[in-house]
This record gives sequence, structure tokens and C-alpha cells, in this order.
Amino acid sequence: MKIGLYFGTYNPIHVGHLIIANHMAEYAGLDQIWMVVTPHNPLKKKTTLLDDQQRLQMVFLATEDYPKIKPSDIEFKLPQPSYTVITLEYLKEKYPNHEFSLIMGEDNLKTLHKWRNYEVILENHDIYVYPRISDEPENIELKSHPKIHVIDAPIVEISSTFIRNNIKEGKNIQPLLPPKVWEYIDHNNFYKK
Repeated sequence: MKIGLYFGTYNPIHVGHLIIANHMAEYAGLDQIWMVVTPHNPLKKKTTLLDDQQRLQMVFLATEDYPKIKPSDIEFKLPQPSYTVITLEYLKEKYPNHEFSLIMGEDNLKTLHKWRNYEVILENHDIYVYPRISDEPENIELKSHPKIHVIDAPIVEISSTFIRNNIKEGKNIQPLLPPKVWEYIDHNNFYKK
């Protein structure tokens, strides 16, 4: 089975994440998309994150109506902070019959050369890239790598930071969130302080 791993802190998951995940599931030749909830991205401050289980619950609520999209807590069991190369090694051992690929935005591709052991990732895994608007210069060498597949997906400019900030300011951001995720956030008063 071909699995696309879509990593994120999902703090919170929003419709943009679902649009990309569903597009990859339907048009990139992948059998399933696993939305891997990252407990701690080494490039982000942990203090801004909701609890791991709360973020996983939001991903579960957002994806339960999408049979090809699954929430994953695989990184909860691994050492922190999470490094993609370690997660991929672990998954390869745990699921030897699956073929794992990465899903990332074009902005992440531009910084892939800064990732731990990125060469190992590129050697062993395909990477499916969706377009993002960014000021960073393009990494033409990486973009033309045979393991990199640029997918003509919709450009979605919604960020979890924007959502958190606007909830805090009392703005109505309901259209940007799956309904069950909005209910969960509202019920628990998340991001209001």
C-alpha cells in the first residue's frame, strides 16, 4: 500500500489541510494519507501547542468522514523532538509491506536541505509537493530530483496561526474549520487566551 505521510502540528487542523490531504489521496496515486500529528516540531516553540491528545482528537474529528485519510499518533511514541528521518525508519520497520512517501508544501521543500539526513530521506522516499506562495528562493536542484513530484494542487493560504490569533480576538473563523473541529475548539474554549 502506498501511504502519503502529511506531517503537522495541526494546532488546529483546518480546511486547508483537508483540501490538500484529499487532493493527494485522489490525484497523486496514493492509497491512503496518514495525517501525522507532530508532538514537537524542532522549529516551533512547544509552549504554543495544545496538548498532543487534543490535537490528535481534532484530526480524528476532521478526518472521520474521509476513508482515505487517517489520523496518526506514530510520533507520540518516538523520542522528542521529532525528526522525519527517524519516523520513516520506524515506520519502515513496523510496516514493511507499505511504501511511505512524504507530502509537503513547496515552502518546506525550499528548506529540505536543512533537515536532518535529508539525503537519506530523498534516497528512500518519494516526496509529493503542493504549491505554496513564498518569498524564499526556489531550490531548482531539489525540485528536479527524480523523487520529487510537484502536484498541481489548489493553493490554500490558510494558517493555524491565523486561526488561533483570530479566535483570540473573537472573530468568527468557523468557515476555516471542519464543523466538528470548530465545535470541539469552541466547547473547550481553546485559543481564547
